[in-house]
Amino acid sequence: MNSLFLHCRPGFEGEVCAEISDLAARLGVPGYAKGKAGSAYAEFICQDADGAERLMRGQRFARLIFPRQWARGAFVALPETDRISVLLAHLADYPVCGSLWLEVLDTNEGKELSNFCKKFEAPLRKALEKAGRLEDDPGKPRLLLTFRSGREVFAGLAEADNSALWPMGIPRLKFPREAPSRSTLKLEEAWHTFIPREQWETRLSEDMTGVDLGASPGGWTYQLVRRGMLVTAIDNGPMAESLMDTGLVQHLMVDGFTFKPKQPVDWMVCDIVEKPARNAALLDTWIGEGLCREAVVNLKLPMKQRYAEVQRLLQRLEDSFRERKIKVSIACKQLYHDREEVTCHLRRLDR
Repeated sequence: MNSLFLHCRPGFEGEVCAEISDLAARLGVPGYAKGKAGSAYAEFICQDADGAERLMRGQRFARLIFPRQWARGAFVALPETDRISVLLAHLADYPVCGSLWLEVLDTNEGKELSNFCKKFEAPLRKALEKAGRLEDDPGKPRLLLTFRSGREVFAGLAEADNSALWPMGIPRLKFPREAPSRSTLKLEEAWHTFIPREQWETRLSEDMTGVDLGASPGGWTYQLVRRGMLVTAIDNGPMAESLMDTGLVQHLMVDGFTFKPKQPVDWMVCDIVEKPARNAALLDTWIGEGLCREAVVNLKLPMKQRYAEVQRLLQRLEDSFRERKIKVSIACKQLYHDREEVTCHLRRLDR
């Protein structure tokens, strides 16, 4: 079980390889990363038998940026028939698991395997339970089976509390008909990713205020209004009439990079298409100067050195807050609904 398997957005395999290689270097786990462009996954092959487990034990999954899901294990070749017997034989050396997820890759080929997995899951689950390899216990590791084809599967393990919230790291969010743009799903996914569900009532409540920089036509404003917040929408473009009719939105046609609220707000959100350094500077200003308590900002990534650029900007923010002597939690993730971008969530901890 010396291989770490990592799901990702197609085209970002190189970023996953760079990120996991950095982690391995920090933790002293020898090995090498590999990933084929467009495959939607990468691997880190460890020299030591316990290397993958050490990587997972030494890192909170939520702190990784580009991987959507991870698991330690190995690839298993499957026959055309009686796949279950072969899997049971391979899993005999695995610990008893507390849950089972069947996963596919985020590619056209992967999507074609979804129906196979749906049909295969019930008999496999029954066989695993009968063999004593699977029981309902959240304290035990999760068995993650990622099918690369009907003849090959990565049989992996991950702790349920230190892996993705959803199979393949892909949330099943429904686009709300009344939202003015599909970008609304980015912010909704950010809520799920960065804020524990039991804290929504206190951190996303209707007595709060928010600012949406670059708001038009209102995809992100919609999420704030949906929570009952009073929102100042900043954009020279038009806002959806449906949002203005709520009475919760004030629309100001001014520059989002120079606007500052007269009074501090609870939330600032921003999805402006701009160089990532400019958007990161907004986080520095709004959080650093106490203009907001929490912020979600997207950083549009360059074509090259994407991982390095994200690391540089996050380090710049950490250094700035350290100099200001303020406590801030910083999280960054490439969400499923993100494209060539990552989403940052920052929260002041000393207010």
